[in-house]
Amino acid sequence: MRAWQVGELGEPGAVMRPAEVPRPEAGDGQLLVRVRAAAVNFPDALMVRGHYQVRPPLPFTPGVELCGEVVGGARAGERVIGTPLLPAGAFAEYALMDAWGAFAAPPALDDAEAAALHIAYQTAWFALHRRAGLRAGETLLVHAAAGGVGSAAVQLGKAAGATVIAVVGGPEKAAVARELGADLVIDRRAEDFTAAVKQATAGRGADVVFDPVGGDAYTGSTRCIAFEGRIVVIGFASGTIPTAALNHALVKNYSVLGLHWGLYATHDPAAVHAAHTELTALAAKSVIRPLVSERLPLDAAADAVQRVADGTTTGRIAILP
Repeated sequence: MRAWQVGELGEPGAVMRPAEVPRPEAGDGQLLVRVRAAAVNFPDALMVRGHYQVRPPLPFTPGVELCGEVVGGARAGERVIGTPLLPAGAFAEYALMDAWGAFAAPPALDDAEAAALHIAYQTAWFALHRRAGLRAGETLLVHAAAGGVGSAAVQLGKAAGATVIAVVGGPEKAAVARELGADLVIDRRAEDFTAAVKQATAGRGADVVFDPVGGDAYTGSTRCIAFEGRIVVIGFASGTIPTAALNHALVKNYSVLGLHWGLYATHDPAAVHAAHTELTALAAKSVIRPLVSERLPLDAAADAVQRVADGTTTGRIAILP
C-alpha cells in the first residue's frame, strides 16, 4: 500500500518520504481501517521532529487522526473516527486502530470534517468544561483561534453561551475567526491583545483563557485574566514554554490548569466516550462543524504537515488517500 514514512527525524518537508509498505494486520482488540480522510495536526510535525511526548520507533508512518472504514470482522463497513495505532499512522491507504478507540463517525459530517473532529474538539471540550468549568455568560479568550484546536474552542465556547474573544495573526485568519462566530477578533500583529481584552471587558478581563501557544500569548494572558479566572495550557505552538509566576497567580486569584487530553483515555475513558456523544449531537444540530480549508491527495501530506508546522495555514487540512 502507499504510505508516508519517516526514517530519520527532522523537518516534515525534508524527512517524510512516500513508500510502498505492507498493509498492516489487525491483532486482538484492533481494527484494520481503510483511510477515507486523515486530518493534519500540529503534533504530527512535533512527532516527525522528535519533539512530541509519543516517539514511535523508526521508521514510522505519521498521522494521528483519521476517518476510516473498517475492513473485515464484526464491524466491517462501519465508518469510524479516532487515532490510529502507531507506527502505522493515518498518512497511508490503511491504518490500525484500537477497537475501543474507534468512534462512530458523526453522520452529519463528511469524511474530511469527521477526521478533523476527534482530537481538536475533544481537546477543546475537556479544556473548557472538564478543566475550566466554563459557564454561560463568561468571557472566553482563545489564542490561535483560526487553527485546529483554537477553532474548535471558539465554536464550543459559543455553544456554551460564552462571549468569545479570538486572537489571531493576520487578516486572513481574522476572517476565519469571524466566520467561526467569535464575538470579537483581535489581530495580535496589529494591536496589543492584552489592552484590547481589557477594553472589551471594561477592565474585568477574561474568565477563561484557552492557550495552545505559550510564550508571549501566556504572558499577555496573565495581564488580562479576570479575578478567579482560569488559564488552560494546551500546548506551546510558539516553541516557547513559559515559566509561571506563581506570586502573580496568588495576588490576582487566578488558576493555571494543564490539559493533556490523551491521558483521559487511560484515566477516565468513559468521559471520552461521553464527550464524543455530546459532540456528535452538536454536529447534528450544526452547532459545531470543523472548518476544513483544504482537501488534498495523499501525495501532498508532507507539504501539508510542514505548512501546519510553519503556522501558515487556516482551519484544517485533510488528506484524502
